[in-house]
Amino acid sequence: MTSPQFSPTQIADTLAEALPYIRRFHGKTIVVKFGGNAMINEDLKRSFARDVVQLKLVGINVVVVHGGGPQIENLLGRVGITGEFIQGMRVTGADTMEIVEMVLGGQVNKDVVSLINQAGGRAVGLTGKDSNLIRAKKLFLQDNEHPDKQIDIGLVGDIEYIEPGLIRYLEAGGFIPVIAPIGVGENGETYNINADVVAGRVAEVLQAEKLVLLTNTPGVLDKAGKLVTNVTPKEIEEMVADGTLYGGMLPKIGSALDAARNGVKSVHIIDGRVDHALLLEILTNRGCGTMIKSH
Repeated sequence: MTSPQFSPTQIADTLAEALPYIRRFHGKTIVVKFGGNAMINEDLKRSFARDVVQLKLVGINVVVVHGGGPQIENLLGRVGITGEFIQGMRVTGADTMEIVEMVLGGQVNKDVVSLINQAGGRAVGLTGKDSNLIRAKKLFLQDNEHPDKQIDIGLVGDIEYIEPGLIRYLEAGGFIPVIAPIGVGENGETYNINADVVAGRVAEVLQAEKLVLLTNTPGVLDKAGKLVTNVTPKEIEEMVADGTLYGGMLPKIGSALDAARNGVKSVHIIDGRVDHALLLEILTNRGCGTMIKSH
């Protein structure tokens, strides 16, 4: 059904604008980190699911990696556990890990899969435990005040490797993989892994055309709070060094830089609060965030 606020000519113009992008990215893989407000607002969730299905229908392979911070915080609060973060990473004790796995691998993953399937797609939910998709080891953070010391943040994982065979198999079958950021250790230990980090590494392993990170901000902002639309890895490093980028943005930026340096052609940090942000960024001339080019 045609939306009443657009004339047939406007719709035709939009389709004509999208065509070169569809041609350029047909058969390519785009990894999308789904998180922030886009995961909470019901209209944005449905909009995201439709975008993913539409991209798949025009021949673009989409792999979704999702977070679930707000949902985890909600359940932790209900059982009386206070969340703690160090350098943007969630401190994850054994009790917290049980909640994290329940929320990410169960509730959130199945919710995202269901939304995509309701929109006409064929989504399949995965965690890093499936087919040893994400092998991880315990992550220790460096103490910024005492560089010779390490900080133990519990059952938080550092990715050792990602086995892409299952993802490629699902892509070839016309499915949309939806991955929860949970890793498995050598002896079967379960690890919580930052979703931005997982999305970045998945994009690297698949040699994806694009990595798209949905956020609750317009993108990367300079010290004056102005959106930076195009930026190089070197400029991003300078913004981290001078404190412009900090806190929860650090894992996002770190994974974006690693991906840009390791074969992903471009990384997009976009505003997930914008309706159809994914389609706007990939299939039109009007972006809605920051693009980091690989060179």
